[in-house]
Amino acid sequence: MSAKRKELLSLAMERTSEWISSQEIPSDITVHIGDTSFSLHKILLSKCGFIKKLTSESSNDSNITVIKIPDFPGGAEAFDLAIKSCYGINLEMNAENIAMLRCAAEYLDMTEEHSVANLVETTEVYLNEVILKSLPSSVKVLQRSEGLVPMAERVKLVSRCIDAIAYVTCQESQNKEDVVDLWAEDLSVLRIDMFQRVLIAMMARGFKQHTLGPVLMLYAQKALRGLEISGRGAKKIEVEQEQEKRVILETIVSLLPRGRNAVSVSFLSMLLRAALHLETTVACRLDLEKRMGLHLRQAVLDDLLIPSFNGDNTMFDVDTVQRILMNYLEFEVEGNTVDFATDIGELMESYLAEVASDRNINLVKFMGIAECIPEQSRITDDGIYRAIDMYLKVHPNISEVEKKKICSLMNSQKLSQEACAHVAQNKRLPVHIVAQVLHQEQQSLRQVLCDSDSPVAATAIAPESPPPPTLSSYNNELSKLNRENQDLKLELLKVKMTLKELEREKDFEIKSCSDCSSVSTASVVKSPLRRKSFISSVSRKLGKLNPFGHTQGRTMTRKGRRHSIS
Repeated sequence: MSAKRKELLSLAMERTSEWISSQEIPSDITVHIGDTSFSLHKILLSKCGFIKKLTSESSNDSNITVIKIPDFPGGAEAFDLAIKSCYGINLEMNAENIAMLRCAAEYLDMTEEHSVANLVETTEVYLNEVILKSLPSSVKVLQRSEGLVPMAERVKLVSRCIDAIAYVTCQESQNKEDVVDLWAEDLSVLRIDMFQRVLIAMMARGFKQHTLGPVLMLYAQKALRGLEISGRGAKKIEVEQEQEKRVILETIVSLLPRGRNAVSVSFLSMLLRAALHLETTVACRLDLEKRMGLHLRQAVLDDLLIPSFNGDNTMFDVDTVQRILMNYLEFEVEGNTVDFATDIGELMESYLAEVASDRNINLVKFMGIAECIPEQSRITDDGIYRAIDMYLKVHPNISEVEKKKICSLMNSQKLSQEACAHVAQNKRLPVHIVAQVLHQEQQSLRQVLCDSDSPVAATAIAPESPPPPTLSSYNNELSKLNRENQDLKLELLKVKMTLKELEREKDFEIKSCSDCSSVSTASVVKSPLRRKSFISSVSRKLGKLNPFGHTQGRTMTRKGRRHSIS
């Protein structure tokens, strides 16, 4: 059929449609699209190759032909728009309806073969000349195409929109570095599978991968909005929504750019909490843990306070944080880093103190993560001591053996003076830890005093200010402890002396009742010697109670007291 003949036929069809509308001629075909029925006229449906074929093949002898189309793309709304073009009604095409118009035209076979300027041609012209040259319009059409698959895929509507979006975004990103925020908001309305295909097409066109971070962050914040990740209570979303969000999260994680500083640690922490809450695949969670380990130097305490979702009644997920720390250590070893960052030590010590406040955390988990903190990252062990003290305070019923185990985590020689002063008065610690710290402080004070008594030291410190008051406070503390030890020894000796007097009275009664004076005299003479030997042995062992030693003057006094008692 020539083009001129097609044009004449099209004009004739328009006049016929106007005449049919004006005369109100009864319909002779009924089309059912889902639950909606359309009463139409066969003569006006010559533009639709699909309906022409069905009516010609129909063996129905009745005057009205009935056609049922259950899976029409776009439903009744799209069919109504397409039929209006058959009746000569002008259509206003826009980004909202062009996708379903193009798919409806393809389904109804409204091509140039059946009519000039048919719906397939007009929609294609509008797509190429208007839609695909605009980024917002392309995104809108792609979003509308999500519900028109597979017809939208067959007419390549999806692929053309994706390619147009990738082309425009790459062009704009090359011209302006800060233009990402302008179109990232547009992409956030796409379904996750379409969003993924757009990003892959952008990277294929040379889009810089590290700039994908803000786009992914914005999409994740919108797609995962309303998800409860505090770790308290049961899940409040339906099973279908949970599965949908799980797919979204796993896809976002797979699209995250590699390398340091590609995304923020707080964003990774948010994704990890959501992954634990939604119970994503193990691979997804391990990937996030490795990424957090790579960025651990930029983390703050809140990023590590990941709530526990495993139902063990603990407040924090210590196992996950321990794996993050291990990943960080592996990265540092692979990078041949000898000195670990001191801020990592401070961060993990602060985390330990927070974890220690949990009454339900057991000693094994607490010690497990504490032992992973590299010693090179700790200038002092004050942070470890604070965490240990907090654990002992919250868990007062642990055994002495467990106390010794947890105190083995810290090196008492790396405690500051303030920490040592606190240890000396801390009743929660085992006695040997307190004695050890006090002994170390005594040795250091003696060394300071010896250095200050030397001529060189005196010359060196003469022009400077007097020693700080902490030195005298330690001396006073040590003197006080020595006096308390001596008082205890004196009380013990008094008890021994009372016991001796009671034994003498008992021996005197035995002597008066005895018939043999010689035997009684012998026993009276020998018994004081045995008591003297017992008291002397006890007195010699009393000196061992003082862990700090004793001065010569105090030793002479003890000898005098022992002589007077005996």
